[in-house]
Amino acid sequence: MDLLIDTHAFLWFITGDKQLPEKTVKLIGDSDNKCFVSIASIWEIVIKLSLDKLEIKGGFNTIEDFLNNNDIEILPIDLSHTKKLLKLEHSHNDPFDRMIISQAIAEKLVVITKDRFFKEYNIKVIW
Repeated sequence: MDLLIDTHAFLWFITGDKQLPEKTVKLIGDSDNKCFVSIASIWEIVIKLSLDKLEIKGGFNTIEDFLNNNDIEILPIDLSHTKKLLKLEHSHNDPFDRMIISQAIAEKLVVITKDRFFKEYNIKVIW
């Protein structure tokens, strides 16, 4: 299964936060699944770090190491993702989440998120 990990789920995964269900942790850790994190999530994390709205033990470098050590790929934003964004309903107003949703639609990825608004779109959501 190809998975796109939403920002909060990724942060909970790297910090070992118990808010992330154990079955979801296992899905992310399963080598049969290909896992992605959107560059939009990384961008959101950097903004929150720079505004002191988020703290990550070890700082930003921890994220890059974690991605590499866990075979999680960065999903870049490309033109097809922005085209999907043009036609996306406005059930969700967060620009980072809207891009993640557009990427999931364009790439046919299953999204790992707790965000209830994601279920209003034509994507598969796991939580």
